[in-house]
Amino acid sequence: MMEPTHEEAHGGALGSRLNWLRAAVLGANDGIVSTAGIVVGVAGATQSRSALLTAGLAGLLAGSMSMAAGEYVSVSTQRDSEMAALAVERQELREQPEAELRELTTLLEERGLSREVAGEAAEQLTARDPLKAHARVELGIDPEELTNPWHAAWASFLAFTVGALLPLLAIVLPPADWRLGVTVGSVLAALVLTGSASARLGSADPKRAVLRNAVGGALAMGVTYAAGRLLGAAGV
Repeated sequence: MMEPTHEEAHGGALGSRLNWLRAAVLGANDGIVSTAGIVVGVAGATQSRSALLTAGLAGLLAGSMSMAAGEYVSVSTQRDSEMAALAVERQELREQPEAELRELTTLLEERGLSREVAGEAAEQLTARDPLKAHARVELGIDPEELTNPWHAAWASFLAFTVGALLPLLAIVLPPADWRLGVTVGSVLAALVLTGSASARLGSADPKRAVLRNAVGGALAMGVTYAAGRLLGAAGV
């Protein structure tokens, strides 16, 4: 029998929405940093707008597809695990309903209900929908809201693409003399926003998150720009 989890089920819908928002913010952040690193690195070696556009688009497409594929595989694995756990629970309910009722009573009792109230609640939940009751209380799963890998893949793809468009447009649209400054400034500003948003979604300190985000992005651009300059000077 699977070990029961003790996650709160009543906050599942809100928690799911927050997870999606957090994933979108982090996906956009990845798009900003990775694409900025690519275009700034190329800008260190050449001022060619076509080269910058080609490198930026390649980074955007490769990154967004990679994010989507990775998220699809990850969430598909999670969904398969949820469905397998539900299948086990369904079989146990069919083969040993009394033992499952006692288990549900114990789980509810562990959450603070008296033995009498827990028993009554377990009986009522079992009468309505035994699988849903055990899935939520024992497994922390809502059978009606299983994770969708396609939703996750499209969300990651779009989030990364939106984030990647900022440094790409910032490096190709301004005049040559302004490109680097505009790109660095816009990227750092965007990282401040995504760092603050991710911190607030996670109830963390925004100042520390913003600082980590900005320093990480600045370091990535600095390293790739230096590499581009060295390669450009060497005629590579």
